[in-house]
Amino acid sequence: MSAPDQGAALDGRRWRLVRTHARREAFAAEQLQRQGFRVFLPRQLKTVRHARRLRVTLAAYFPGYLFVELDLAGDRWRSVGGTLGVAHLVGHGEQPAAVPRGVVEALIEAADERGVLAGPQLRAGQQVRITAGAFADQLAVIERMDDAGRVRVLLEIMGAQAPVTLRRDYVVET
Repeated sequence: MSAPDQGAALDGRRWRLVRTHARREAFAAEQLQRQGFRVFLPRQLKTVRHARRLRVTLAAYFPGYLFVELDLAGDRWRSVGGTLGVAHLVGHGEQPAAVPRGVVEALIEAADERGVLAGPQLRAGQQVRITAGAFADQLAVIERMDDAGRVRVLLEIMGAQAPVTLRRDYVVET
């Protein structure tokens, strides 16, 4: 191995990108954590429609991927590829590529304790679509929001605006 390659391999503890099997991100993250690796799986709230019902679930923000922090010189990083739920470490040849510094750290900073990345910030006067409840798929305008996670919207019903209070996760930007 030449000196420049050796320096790239010994760049200390860095975040690496892991490709997972389809819809196995959370399982792979759990398996890696059991092995002692530090893992970050960014998530988002996703509205799923099934049998004419809507429900909000947690889903991977980057489907099929998660991040693992590795020191290539000190960690048993080759075991990551053999972990259940993991397809492979993303990299160049046999070397896993490092995610640019600050990218994962910014995602962690923006996420809550469950790893959920906050969606776009809503504001009064903004048009939104209601995703759940009795008024699902209706358009409305935000009147106000409170600190308890509720949103009061104005919904147009039969030519008049009716105020409706909903959970924050029941509305999305249009």
